[in-house]
Amino acid sequence: MKPVITVQNMRESDAYTIREFVPSKELMYRAAMGVYLATEWKGTIGILVGAGNNGGDGYALACILADRGIPSTIYRVSEKFSEDGKYYYDMAMEKGVQIEMFRETTDLSGYDILVDCMLGTGFSGEVRGLYRAAIEGMNKSGAYTICVDINSGMNGDTGLGDLVVKADLTVTIGFLKTGFFLGDSYRHTDKLVVTDIGIKLLTEEYWLCGQAPWNLSNALELPGDLLPEEAKAQAWEKGSIVCIPGKTPLVTDGQKVCFIGEEPETILSLGE
Repeated sequence: MKPVITVQNMRESDAYTIREFVPSKELMYRAAMGVYLATEWKGTIGILVGAGNNGGDGYALACILADRGIPSTIYRVSEKFSEDGKYYYDMAMEKGVQIEMFRETTDLSGYDILVDCMLGTGFSGEVRGLYRAAIEGMNKSGAYTICVDINSGMNGDTGLGDLVVKADLTVTIGFLKTGFFLGDSYRHTDKLVVTDIGIKLLTEEYWLCGQAPWNLSNALELPGDLLPEEAKAQAWEKGSIVCIPGKTPLVTDGQKVCFIGEEPETILSLGE
């Protein structure tokens, strides 16, 4: 089983790990390496970065690609940096990575791969400004889209968002977040994987049965009036994730079924 945690738990666990065990720049590099190892990098690559550490992951990823002779173009959706993000931005500049400011007129349609490193797990609310234009551009591009840690625009706790990047692959950092299994998240991510970067989890909260990758886009959307036992039976029969809009979803790997509380409060295993 894999831990599923809230954003606050992730934030506190991350801070604890940095304070006691691993420097933050090393964790950022590990996150970027996890993304690099999660897929095959072919064709033209664009990396969209925001102001925070999620953007820093993108700069670090560009450095890793450059070290392997794989060119990429970074689009900065904000002029701001986190401290660690600035460190890897400077490194990317030294390595000759092409870096441009994203504008509302920027055309992303020519890329084979686009990487979303814009808004991290701390985001909530309505997407505004250039971030909104960037998400719309990514969703219209037709590129193979990779989200780093979380799909930009999605609330990491609830899975809700007014405008969310639609990903072929989401590589979440450290641990699964509750938002991936609540709200409308299954509409936004095809394949979900976790990269372990050595964060020490402070609090155990929820658990998910099954092995990665989880194919969220294969979720069965069932009628809202379906009874829980009927939904459980469907999950067992189809061997797929089951989501009931407006209600608590059930998730399954075909062998074990888990229940995720609406708020969420608990996850209970309903099988051997």
